[in-house]
Amino acid sequence: MTDKTTSPKIEHSVPWFWPMAAWMEMEDAGFKALEDSLRYIGEAVAITRPPEPKWATKNDIVLDLDTMRLRDFGGSGTGLPVIVDAPFAGHSSTIADYDVGQSLVETLVGCGLGRVLCTDWKTATPEMRDFDIDKYLAEINVAVDDLGGKVILVGLCQGGWMSAMYAARFPEKVAGLVLAGSPIDTDAGDGPIRNMAHEIPLSVYEDMVKAGKGRMLGQFMLTGWKNMHPDKQYLNKFIDLYTHIEDEDYLERSETFESWYERPLDLPGRYYLQAIELLFKKNLFAKGEFIGLGRKLDLGAITCPAFLLAGESDDITTQEQVFAARGLLGTPDAQITQKLVPGGHIGLFMGRRTLTDTWPGIAEWIAATGGR
Repeated sequence: MTDKTTSPKIEHSVPWFWPMAAWMEMEDAGFKALEDSLRYIGEAVAITRPPEPKWATKNDIVLDLDTMRLRDFGGSGTGLPVIVDAPFAGHSSTIADYDVGQSLVETLVGCGLGRVLCTDWKTATPEMRDFDIDKYLAEINVAVDDLGGKVILVGLCQGGWMSAMYAARFPEKVAGLVLAGSPIDTDAGDGPIRNMAHEIPLSVYEDMVKAGKGRMLGQFMLTGWKNMHPDKQYLNKFIDLYTHIEDEDYLERSETFESWYERPLDLPGRYYLQAIELLFKKNLFAKGEFIGLGRKLDLGAITCPAFLLAGESDDITTQEQVFAARGLLGTPDAQITQKLVPGGHIGLFMGRRTLTDTWPGIAEWIAATGGR
């Protein structure tokens, strides 16, 4: 007979309960080693309630603004500054400096670029709930001016459309533009994010922001990402942990990933709703109708060299959304490079294969545009 007093707790379990649920499933599958089971529970709790993510590479904070800290990772000291514009889409900017051997900034510095910096976006406090896209563009402009007024931008995912907006608003300040997994034409392709944006009424997003008292809470978004691949997010993840319980390297890698994945950032409600309505529902930026810092932003105003990078199996930003930029930028076609690589979304920024096989070539391209 089912215990009705306990079943609702399972049905509506909070994230830290999943390790126990997964462990019970494993018991049914024949995993009976008590010692490993007890150790598994401890490790599972650790990766589900991890500490804050850390930056893997030594850096200095050279600017501390309302929206971000600008981190300086050094370099050879010559050439234009290179700003890695990390995603501000619900997770920490440490994805750009994920781990030793899995760090984009480490790779770029190691390739001899003059100076590599990265945006470290802050989680939105209640006081930041009314920050809008203009606020973020304005603070990028402060950072660029502090660095001498001309930079090369490397935009990752959301950081890509923000970098492209900045380059369209201030084309004279951007010498080169890398767009990696960046949705420039949000109507292109047929990915799940595109479909979700069009099928779910704006009122649903507005209700979530209201529930967050003016913010889009990171936990709301994290739940959405997990529901895209629920088997991978819950049971399979913990089965993998169980089967690797004696592998210290695996456990350390798991904890590093979970400290990034399970500690989402909150976003200002106004910024978030602008992105949903104006970019993903109405596609105003690609149409040249988005107004940023008082002017319509025309992608055709961007004439600097551009590099477009997309993943073959990326279901967050499809290759069509990235490569559509080729026909929208004002850059001469001969100065646009595009590359499609194996793998999914975050692998573009921290996957070992992409960092080894692809990003050194992009670093050479950056160097040729003035970054060395």
